[in-house]
Amino acid sequence: MGDLKRKRGRKPKNAVTDSGGGSAGTSSKAAVDDGVVSTSPIETATNGADPQTHRRLRGRPKRVGKHEEEVDRDIAASPERRGHRFIDHNNGDITTTVLSGDLRHGAELAAAAAKAAPSMDAVLKVFCVHTEPNFSLPWQRKRQYSSSSSGFIIGGRRVLTNAHSVEHHTQVKLKKRGSDTKYLATVLSIGTECDIAMLTVNDDEFWEGVSPLEFGDLPALQDAVTVVGYPIGGDTISVTSGVVSRIEILSYVHVSTELLGLQIDAAINSGNSGGPAFNDKGKCVGIAFQSLKHEDAENIGYVIPTPVIMHFIQDYEKNGAYTGFPIIGIEWQKMENPDLRLSVGMAHNQKGVRIRRVEPTAPESNVLKPSDVILSFDGVDIANDGTVPFRHGERIGFSYLVSQKYTGDDARVKVLRKYKILEFKIKLNAHKRLIPAHIKGKPPPYYIVGGFVFSAVSVPYLRSEYGKDYEFDAPVKLLDKLLHAMAQSIDEQLVVVSQVLVADINIGYEELVNTQVISFNGKPVKNLKSLANMVEACKEEYLKFDLDYNQIVVLQTKNAKAATSDILAMHCIPSAMSDDLKS
Repeated sequence: MGDLKRKRGRKPKNAVTDSGGGSAGTSSKAAVDDGVVSTSPIETATNGADPQTHRRLRGRPKRVGKHEEEVDRDIAASPERRGHRFIDHNNGDITTTVLSGDLRHGAELAAAAAKAAPSMDAVLKVFCVHTEPNFSLPWQRKRQYSSSSSGFIIGGRRVLTNAHSVEHHTQVKLKKRGSDTKYLATVLSIGTECDIAMLTVNDDEFWEGVSPLEFGDLPALQDAVTVVGYPIGGDTISVTSGVVSRIEILSYVHVSTELLGLQIDAAINSGNSGGPAFNDKGKCVGIAFQSLKHEDAENIGYVIPTPVIMHFIQDYEKNGAYTGFPIIGIEWQKMENPDLRLSVGMAHNQKGVRIRRVEPTAPESNVLKPSDVILSFDGVDIANDGTVPFRHGERIGFSYLVSQKYTGDDARVKVLRKYKILEFKIKLNAHKRLIPAHIKGKPPPYYIVGGFVFSAVSVPYLRSEYGKDYEFDAPVKLLDKLLHAMAQSIDEQLVVVSQVLVADINIGYEELVNTQVISFNGKPVKNLKSLANMVEACKEEYLKFDLDYNQIVVLQTKNAKAATSDILAMHCIPSAMSDDLKS
């Protein structure tokens, strides 16, 4: 986590960082990327209900004018490549767009597209039927809708695409280039943090006559890249060409993870998601997954590079499942101020970053302490601005070193503490957020008593309730917990009264909505399951819920439990609690 990790700038003016997404079919509600992901660097998941119809409480006022710090940090328009030139290849169904004002440079891009052509038979069209959870009515799901995106074949009879392309999938089908047959696919693994999914097809016919793509090295700046996929605007394969304009740690908007990414000036549109990006040798160097839409920027797309892809693949092969990208569970501060460095005893030749807070649930909380200065990670010195050497003439955030590790790996950290240099071996683990960025495809949990619907808050929940701009429209108290609160235990959840199903038993409480539950009958509420267990086992005369803003709810125990069954029947709710709370 950087020193800006839990801060937010003002909302950018008309800026949207979009997943490439799948283009919706005629019966679909929207393209996957046109609502699955938002401008928020915290998380993105599925498109919730209309933000206007479900907006209930107001949080921070919307502000426009400045770019959001983590999404649009230092993003500027690429070097001028405004000329457009269209080259038709022999097969007729390929359109190559060369974005350059320099004819010589355009010829290089055209050559790169030509070399990628033999590998294009491994590029697939992905059809997915999604059934999203309904966070407002968690006992049911939303109406299914369809989308299309891109994917490609790799070794081992496997296919890669984007995670958001198959999120909440009910059915996934694949179609090869030039074929009229759609093959049923099985989802093997979904990497939510890196926005990659792995599929396979059981039908042997599907794998006939197609060679898997080979991966190339991480490209350098100005290297030509060719993005291949099935974007909106046609049913056949499409090719767009450009160059690598930036390489840095960027926010993956699907769940706001910060990983290595490539910025390119080739167009990435709805349906391009999951398609490969080729270098001039015809090797895959990345997966198209999101783009920047802003009135002052043109043709800014983002590609998941091969180091992230290989981490996902090797993680799956090593563990039989996706375990995620580990983090150092800290918040840190830059040490660029000379007086600040002197105050902690740093020598003139020492550099590093100061630890502000340590996650209580992180394994390193046993050894690292606030005000420690991290000098190096695995033998690599960290600069005062939190960067480390990357390649010739390039530096990158030291979180890149952490992302190269796997969950459960060890790392050596050298710190300065009270004028002494100490070295620790820490175990890296996945991040445990109080308000999780995703629910990993599980149905949302809920518990109902006396008409009160209790839910656990997650980022998809906030998006469903308040729309894509939930970071500005959600209640301030919830936003403060989202941005700054740390979980004190692995199973801690933020529990709220989601809504009140009106009945005689709860007269006067009808307007309660999305308010945190602090305690029940004087006992702190640790998570939703503990609350349900306490209420079900309660033998006291009253059920007393202490809520945020010093509000209380009091119900007679016997009457509330008796009324619950009638309220469930009235609203056609099958059970008073979700299945995960019954075990």
